[in-house]
Amino acid sequence: MKTDFLVIGSGIAGLSFAIKAAELGEVVIVTKKQAADSNTNRAQGGIASVIDPTDDIASHVRDTCEAGRGLCDEAMVELMVSRGPASIKEMRDWGVAFSEKDGKLSLGREGGHTNRRIVHVADYTGQAMEETLLNRVRSHPNITLLENHLAINLALSRHLRKRGLENRVYGAYVLNEKQDQVLAIAARWTVLATGGCGKVYAYTSNPDIATGDGVAMAYRAGAKITNMEFVQFHPTCLYHPQLRTQLISEAVRGEGAILVNDAGENFMSKYDPRAELAPRDVVARAIDQEIKIRGDKKVFLDFKPIGSERIPERFPAIFSALRNVGIDARKDLVPVVPAAHYFCGGVVVDAYGRTDLDHLLAIGEVACTGAHGANRLASNSLLEAVVFTELALQHIIDVFDSRERAPELKKWSANESWEYRETVVLDHDWDLVRRIMMDYVGIVRTDERLLLADARIRMIRKSVEDFYWKYQICAELIELRNIALVSQLIIRSALSRKESRGLHFNLDYPDTDPNLATPTILQRGRRYG
Repeated sequence: MKTDFLVIGSGIAGLSFAIKAAELGEVVIVTKKQAADSNTNRAQGGIASVIDPTDDIASHVRDTCEAGRGLCDEAMVELMVSRGPASIKEMRDWGVAFSEKDGKLSLGREGGHTNRRIVHVADYTGQAMEETLLNRVRSHPNITLLENHLAINLALSRHLRKRGLENRVYGAYVLNEKQDQVLAIAARWTVLATGGCGKVYAYTSNPDIATGDGVAMAYRAGAKITNMEFVQFHPTCLYHPQLRTQLISEAVRGEGAILVNDAGENFMSKYDPRAELAPRDVVARAIDQEIKIRGDKKVFLDFKPIGSERIPERFPAIFSALRNVGIDARKDLVPVVPAAHYFCGGVVVDAYGRTDLDHLLAIGEVACTGAHGANRLASNSLLEAVVFTELALQHIIDVFDSRERAPELKKWSANESWEYRETVVLDHDWDLVRRIMMDYVGIVRTDERLLLADARIRMIRKSVEDFYWKYQICAELIELRNIALVSQLIIRSALSRKESRGLHFNLDYPDTDPNLATPTILQRGRRYG
């Protein structure tokens, strides 16, 4: 299969890129499950942008850098924030019906923001944006959408029938899960838009697709990876056996909900003067500490300060989800725990999504632009995705040559060995990786735990690689291979940071060292300090 653009992933970054790139040439989108299965689809809060006349760009930049704990690339932050209003206008022009009040956009407030600037569609913003973009994708004649197709590896020079340039990506090998066949998809440009890595952890707000595939493929191909130690744990994921990944949006606290412990005590003010409106890293650590001090398994969100009539009006999706498991947010306390939510690290890119491998772009959560630093400010993720996707397209337009053609890839070298039938072993390793990461590489870390985790994950990785080369390929094995690799990247990044900063808190180095305000870098075959 050949195409001008191969987009791997179907969240807001991948879909918006595909829509715009389709004006230049043919686009193939591959997505591992259904197209709507993405982190975008679960984004409840909204998209941060300076809309209110009493707000300003400098304030949004300042809030972002404050949350990023000295590690934000301020030029990237200014670029992202300044383009926010135009991005909101484009989404509205495309048909996203953002919530309004008195004829103006309704603006919410979330932790770390000094102004109301969260543009939203009730409490299901991501879902609304995803549906709007998918409708445009499905109706575009230049876009082919391949669902249930899982990318395995990027195609490099050695995969061409006629050897090409080194340090360049030529497409990818993709497993058609329905037919159990591997496609070689050659592309002039390959775009990683695979989202995050939440399934590396036992507790996550992410959907099942978030297995770090893009980071793993980019690392194996030789691209630089950065800041993998900064894993954002969302403070409030529902603690309930029937809804293990149900997020309770930060906007709930922004509207007045408070956190209480099992004794009914409101505890946030003793951890930070901003209380419930402190940034996510502060709130998540406070909850973690409260749980450990008291020996509890959870804390609670009290929605009642929002008002019984306003709760279902402002948060209809959350209210409905809670009602379905017997919780009435108007009168019941809602049990919550922190869960892995968003990765501030990823594939190193510039403002145009360019990686250090030619013709490979990375956009959205899989990429690290430097805009989030050591801790993402709430609702900046969708903003980053749409802004830097637009910039990536501008670069493509500048260099696109319509006369160029995609190269010929070799067919996938299928393993002739037998199918692996002992899936219980794969399931065990899946659970083991995620439990090790949750227990040893969670919200609070120590060098001893990190070293133990590194040793154990290294053993699992060796076993998984043996399976990969010995048995026929399958989706479970591909994903396990990726989460094991990404886990090790997180651990090694965490071990290399000898301080506590933002989302990385190490009891052996509890202070922030201003001399260490630099990114951690990992690259295959190279060692960095």
